[in-house]
Amino acid sequence: MRLHRITLNPRSKAARRDLADPYQMHATLCRAFFPEHTPSRPGALLWRLEPETDRDGRPRVLIQSQVPPEWSPLYESGWLAVAEPGIDLVQKLSLDTLSAGQVFRFRLRANPCKTLHGKRLGLLHLDAQHDWLARKGQQHGFSVPSANTPDYFDFLDSPKGRAYPDVRVSQDQMLVGRRHDGRTIRVFSVLYEGRLVVSDPAQFRAAIQKGIGHAKVMGLGLLSVVPSQR
Repeated sequence: MRLHRITLNPRSKAARRDLADPYQMHATLCRAFFPEHTPSRPGALLWRLEPETDRDGRPRVLIQSQVPPEWSPLYESGWLAVAEPGIDLVQKLSLDTLSAGQVFRFRLRANPCKTLHGKRLGLLHLDAQHDWLARKGQQHGFSVPSANTPDYFDFLDSPKGRAYPDVRVSQDQMLVGRRHDGRTIRVFSVLYEGRLVVSDPAQFRAAIQKGIGHAKVMGLGLLSVVPSQR
């Protein structure tokens, strides 16, 4: 399982199209990681358009996959500006020796939602977005530190006095993509950042590998973590 970071060429018409349409971005990335005659398995490729750009203002994308990419066609077409060497996450994060109680800083762009009458609806209120993450944590082997954590932040600004002090929610976005059959996809997303504590190493390892939540083809669900000392 390797994590790759690439920088796109904003002068490329195809790159600009993909930046505006996450469904098309996913299709382009799949062509680099999987031969066209071999459809990728659900969750086999996770990616996220990062909020930060490089020094020249060029957009960056993180991609996680079990298989190596072939970047040559995207370089040749001018779509790709830079592809950094992939990082072995199993080794980098010591995933084979995870233990309960470990603390990580994390980033996750996800689709907090509920199902009503068979239809998924985005959760627009901050409290509901935090609660969604807490439920996902219970399912995926981690917890968010509680409000009595001494080094919390943003507590006073939380609605109704509630707080998940080590998590910040920002960048609400409605992602819009167009499928190959012409149908339009609309998915609500937010960016979660902060700290988490591992409660079940096996479930947490699976969450890193498979992602969290729906709409992974729209660039959601990739859980990025780095060890934290606090």
